[in-house]
Amino acid sequence: MGGVVIIGGGQGGYQCAASLRADGYEGAVTLVGDEPYLPYQRPPLSKEYLSGAKDDESLWFRPAAFYEQQNIDIITGVRAQRIVRAEKTVALSDGRTLPYDHLVLATGARVRTLPVEGADLDGVVSLRGLDDARDLKDRFERASSCAVIGGGYIGLEVAAAACKAGLPVTVIEAEDRVLSRVAPPEISNYFERLHMNRGVVMNLGTTVTRITGEGGKARGMELADGRTREADLIIIGIGVTPNTDLAEEAGLAVDDGIVVDAMLQTGDRAIFAIGDCAKFPCRAAGCDARLESVQNAADQGRAVARTICGKGAPYADIPWFWTIQFDVRLQTAGIPAGFDRAVERGDPEADAFSIFYYRDDALIAVDSVNQPADHMAARMMLTKGLTPPPALAGDEKSDLRGWLKEAG
Repeated sequence: MGGVVIIGGGQGGYQCAASLRADGYEGAVTLVGDEPYLPYQRPPLSKEYLSGAKDDESLWFRPAAFYEQQNIDIITGVRAQRIVRAEKTVALSDGRTLPYDHLVLATGARVRTLPVEGADLDGVVSLRGLDDARDLKDRFERASSCAVIGGGYIGLEVAAAACKAGLPVTVIEAEDRVLSRVAPPEISNYFERLHMNRGVVMNLGTTVTRITGEGGKARGMELADGRTREADLIIIGIGVTPNTDLAEEAGLAVDDGIVVDAMLQTGDRAIFAIGDCAKFPCRAAGCDARLESVQNAADQGRAVARTICGKGAPYADIPWFWTIQFDVRLQTAGIPAGFDRAVERGDPEADAFSIFYYRDDALIAVDSVNQPADHMAARMMLTKGLTPPPALAGDEKSDLRGWLKEAG
């Protein structure tokens, strides 16, 4: 009997392994990661780690002793190369073959590369793992100016960290606003102002056509609108691509992610997929979706552990996300897409407000800037399927928790 083999040492993989033991699973649990480290947290890499507020030791989910005590076999620095479904085995890059009863694919995603001349010059980097963050932190100290290509969460977090490190920073975003893929215009406009007020230069609605250099080192960029920008540190943050090769080669369905059902199972009932690599029926989105969210990865890891232990139920957790830029924390509950009404609560000028999004008179999502109480109330509302009256939501003096108690 092979027990459970988990491929991927990120949030989802770690959580699945830990939850299996917490739920009473007694079989073998093996976690395979291609990095030479114990499972660690990735979100702080672009936030507190780059700014120096967190060090390496604070990143580990658990020390080595935890895995020994829980009888979880950790294999680091090794890649899973092939799944043989007929034999229920996984071939590893070090020559080993692991048998499994259940296989969990938590393979995550990889950063997209920039297909332009000069992208291979020294000084052009991206951020995904701990080694990248260490390198970038060191480059902050040596660079004279910084450009960030991409105005999503990661791009803006890195831009904020570079600015706090004392570097002149330019952001280049192909869309006409930042955070266009994840936030409505009201939130985009707020974060554009936030960065510009800290000295970040925004170049929106344009792309990089060429990276220029000298002596093998990056020196600047040429933009599609004809402008040029100088920078000897250029950070590419244009999104990620799910790691689906292993699943695809094994004959599993792939469509911008490994396709799974509401139980997070692939077409092969012995194989699950979770986290950034999984495309699943998402209740909040109203369609099959792939979410790049630590919360989603962790909750899916717990859900798969329960299913393997015979306690499973369809996955229907409400997604939530967060970003920290400078001294501002944005927390999002639900998915703010397709809304037909937005109600503001609080004061954006005071850097403390929330926006409640409604569709067909039902609450679908809430963005909260430096308003953690609003965020927690929103998560409870969405989980319970409760919709506060817009007048109540928009009145910052109203008691959301009190309304929740009465309504719930």
